[in-house]
Amino acid sequence: MLLSGRHSELFWQLVRYALTGGLASIVNIGVYWLLAARGMDPNAAWALGFVAAVIVGYVVHSRWSFRGHGRRDNLARTGGRFIVVSLVSFGLNSFWVWLLVRQLELPLWAPYPPVLIVTPLVVFALNRRWVFS
Repeated sequence: MLLSGRHSELFWQLVRYALTGGLASIVNIGVYWLLAARGMDPNAAWALGFVAAVIVGYVVHSRWSFRGHGRRDNLARTGGRFIVVSLVSFGLNSFWVWLLVRQLELPLWAPYPPVLIVTPLVVFALNRRWVFS
């Protein structure tokens, strides 16, 4: 079955978003793992990884993931909205770390599944409908 023009555009946008998000997630998780495994508080390590991932994410999402979608006429608006959505992402991912590592005392890798599946779907919708609309 072939996708219609609009659905095809959305599908490929989601594919680009997933690849870019994967890159940002690798940056976030890499920084988190390196710092937390060396004894840093897991939430502090996550915060530093998040900052690195936001920088990578904004550049690549704005230039590749959402290319051709919406306007780019106001960098302050788009950048500001991206930061707000990134903070939502950070809050949700920090919740996963707090719940699974701190409260349930699961291994350091326990947050990876919700961080890599649940949060990206929420953030994609927010980015597509609000940030890069």
